[in-house]
Amino acid sequence: MADARQRTIIKVFRKYSNSLGPDAIELLENILDSHDIEDDDVESSVDTLAREYNKQDDALMKVSVEVLQRVYEALQDQGHRPGSEKEALDPDAHLFVIDAFEMPLWHWAPERGTFEKVQTPLTISSSAESRVLAMRDRLNIIKQCVLRNEHFAPSTLPSRDRERLVTLRSTKQLLGRAGERFLLLGMLAHSKEGKLCIEDADGSVELDFSKLDEPGDGLFTEGSFALVEGEYTEDATLEIIAIGQPPCEPRETARSIYGHIDFLGKGATSLLEDSQLSVRVHRELPDVNFFFLSDVWLDHPKTLTGLQKMFQNCIDNRFIPKLIVLCGNFTSRSISHGQGRDAQRYQGKHISSTRHRLLSSIAENFDALADLIASFPAITRQTHFVLVPGPMDITVNSTLPRRPLLSTFTGRLRAKVPKIHFATNPCRIKFFNQEIVVFREDSMARMLRNIVGVKPEARSDDLKRFLVQSILDQAHLCPLTINIHATLSDYDHAMRLYPLPTAVVLADKYDRYKITYTGCHVFNPGSFVGASFVFSTYQPAQMNSEECVLDDEDGED
Repeated sequence: MADARQRTIIKVFRKYSNSLGPDAIELLENILDSHDIEDDDVESSVDTLAREYNKQDDALMKVSVEVLQRVYEALQDQGHRPGSEKEALDPDAHLFVIDAFEMPLWHWAPERGTFEKVQTPLTISSSAESRVLAMRDRLNIIKQCVLRNEHFAPSTLPSRDRERLVTLRSTKQLLGRAGERFLLLGMLAHSKEGKLCIEDADGSVELDFSKLDEPGDGLFTEGSFALVEGEYTEDATLEIIAIGQPPCEPRETARSIYGHIDFLGKGATSLLEDSQLSVRVHRELPDVNFFFLSDVWLDHPKTLTGLQKMFQNCIDNRFIPKLIVLCGNFTSRSISHGQGRDAQRYQGKHISSTRHRLLSSIAENFDALADLIASFPAITRQTHFVLVPGPMDITVNSTLPRRPLLSTFTGRLRAKVPKIHFATNPCRIKFFNQEIVVFREDSMARMLRNIVGVKPEARSDDLKRFLVQSILDQAHLCPLTINIHATLSDYDHAMRLYPLPTAVVLADKYDRYKITYTGCHVFNPGSFVGASFVFSTYQPAQMNSEECVLDDEDGED
């Protein structure tokens, strides 16, 4: 029995890339014995200790007995012990709105085969080095998923010659090998001559699509990574016979490997803890709901009426959501981002009268929203509100990720709504074991405008599926080159979708949809105001969403 317990102890710490000496194993066994931990609870108990150990600044790969003893004593001082009973779940205590600029940056370290936390301060001024590192991280994260995928043995792409198997190669291995077939992973981009190429860390090669019958599913854009299979020619081009998206890795797989890494900056949890929390949320919080609305045009005459109907419907049915996310655009009119400086000077009125009237109107609209929310005391007390800026809203910067709405316009909201969060775009919502990414961008139109190589002949439903598949397979919210859609390279990690979130809200002016892909639930709530008032509800207990409609006349749901 002791041998089985030791194997469990070693297995848990090995998951965190730790090794154990005899003294450390003996200490852990003594801890388990002192608390009479049952055999079924050994793994979860040791996991608690291993996770806390790896949070220590002086933690070593080979477990230090002194540090481990300190971790155990600290847990004792906090009133915790392995195997102890959990308290009742408190939704408010486990609900976090995570700012894109507060997420820690983890670079992929190829020499160690894992992520390393960046300790130097991040800046909004992009350097050439940071741009290269951001793109290299994207490639390395996708590549390690590809190499780990069980179906990648050696090729997941359809080919005309199924008898001749290929393995993943680098562009530098093509030289002098004309007539041979290769499988490459790289980024689709245009060369200086305007030719479409695939680039990896070692170089690039021009692509020839003339013999490609049909591309794989997805939207292949400039800046996206693709698996391409083809024959290298005497003209130094790759004659493509198959192209596909890199395979998407399930959240559980990534969490089982990197569960000790705190990607969000809110504390790491193990896969076992996630599983236990998931069961408890499903059992104990079945009625918790989140509402998601997009294009909440506060200058539209029907918007506040629709919000009032929604709030009243909640009160009448005793169905008060824990969270309401309002995504921009908060105005139906296009506002130049160059007016951000004017907005900051708005209170001083050192701008033209026309500009001042426009900005004053925006402030009044947010004030009206604050008054409306405050007129429903039960919702004001119990519901968290999150406001996410859209592409046309005035913020400090127009580059992704975008800063929150300017405080110039939101003073009354801050004063009247106690549980209000002014979020970045994108932002993340952590709720127990779940991670929900909220992104307000017209992604469908932008992706379709930048398709390269092959264009799919697809219906609307197929395009929705292709968009979801492409964004999740790329593990990035905006898989485009920096010249098409720039991001702040020091904060490009806020755009990543790795490990895969529990849910992604792609708030878009495109048609509504909901799709679950590789276990990740993706939905677009659509524009709030139209022939009726539309939005989406998300149930954490079910990890699923529902499309909701409020009639424009009688307000019945």
